Amino acid sequence: MRISVVDVGSNTVRLVVADAEDGVPLPVHTAKWRLRLSEHVKPGCNIPEEDVDRLVDAVAEASRTATRWGAAGPLAFATAVVRGAPNRLEVLRAVRTRTGVALCTLPGEVEAELTFLGARRWMGWRSGPLALMDIGGGSLEVAFGRGRLPDFVASLPLGAARLTHEFLQGVDPPATDQMRALRRKVRHQLRDVAARIRWEGPRTAVVTSRTFQQLGRLCGAAAGRHGPFVQRQLERCDLRAAIDRLAALPAAERARLPGISAPRAEQSLAGAVVAHTAMKLTGLKAVTICPWAIREGVLLRHIEDGASWWAEVNRLNEAPSAPDPVPLHIATATN
Repeated sequence: MRISVVDVGSNTVRLVVADAEDGVPLPVHTAKWRLRLSEHVKPGCNIPEEDVDRLVDAVAEASRTATRWGAAGPLAFATAVVRGAPNRLEVLRAVRTRTGVALCTLPGEVEAELTFLGARRWMGWRSGPLALMDIGGGSLEVAFGRGRLPDFVASLPLGAARLTHEFLQGVDPPATDQMRALRRKVRHQLRDVAARIRWEGPRTAVVTSRTFQQLGRLCGAAAGRHGPFVQRQLERCDLRAAIDRLAALPAAERARLPGISAPRAEQSLAGAVVAHTAMKLTGLKAVTICPWAIREGVLLRHIEDGASWWAEVNRLNEAPSAPDPVPLHIATATN
């Protein structure tokens, strides 16, 4: 049996086709299409018609690719850039009508839950009480748990693209007062969540997302070409030095640094500030960079819990009165 996942993020549409015969999602094909929605869509604004067209084309091609690789219709979801758009429902309907793919949005808390599941499966039970952080374009997801699914989750409006739009526009490289305001916002938003993580005292801390992967590479972690089984660590002290390095350069020149890609160069500084502040406030001196994240979490939930939970996500997305679907498993998230 082959299943596929389509992830519509703030910069890229990503496809994973995986074999799932033995209960483990083993990738057989991956592909991506660059949209750079975060460059064209300000937080809280409608997604322009031309970007909706590009999104539809990318999802259609992803679906055709999945079919060629022997997978059924993809489990397709969009993250914060679509979730926060006022015309979210129109975008979802356009994708469904023109491609036949039932694209849905996930609440940030469910993103955190699914990412935690992927990380837990990768790290294994010996990792013990596990803390997780994931920096996306629109939000930061945080989770902590001792079991398969987290005991605590939070989604904060601290995405790298969102903060770049809000604080780091107009001056390149940014001015000192812009950086000061950015740090103040991040500290304020993280205060309570960080206190909870410190109180829980995780044995292991992991991070996921392209933002953390690129920051890890900038700070000396192994390049992606060495494969997923190479252990990659990110030290807080190295990240602090990386912030100074990024802040001193215009966005175009950051793309020349190790690990920093051109599409993410502009938002790399905001991502680094969020990462460092989160590690400092939670008391983490080092974190492990985990290659499994939300896409693997979606695959695992589908394999382990069946198709009914995904059908419920899609049903709730169809409700016109609800801006976001109801989380499916965060009963203990507010404990």
